[in-house]
Amino acid sequence: MITWDLPGLDISSGRPEVLHSAPEGRAIAIHLEAGQALADHQVHEGAWLVVASGRVSVIGAQEGGREMGPGGLAFFEPSERHAVSAIDDAQVLLLLTPWPASERDPAH
Repeated sequence: MITWDLPGLDISSGRPEVLHSAPEGRAIAIHLEAGQALADHQVHEGAWLVVASGRVSVIGAQEGGREMGPGGLAFFEPSERHAVSAIDDAQVLLLLTPWPASERDPAH
């Protein structure tokens, strides 16, 4: 077992820190200072966003913006465009699930 204290992580502002990476998915922690953002983007994987501390504004393609605080959870479909901006200093965790094997390897 590996454990982390998400709100207590000492990571650089705006620089993602990969906590764990395996074929099943990746866990990435990000510290955002108030006003800092992960601009509109997309990833191939499904993406779960967990707010560990602070408050963020989350915008997804499937739904308009939503403000979330500690304990907030959002899911983005694979390749769904989304953006996250910090209202207060915030620590978030991204859990990325692998995209389907058929999209990674044409042989499947």
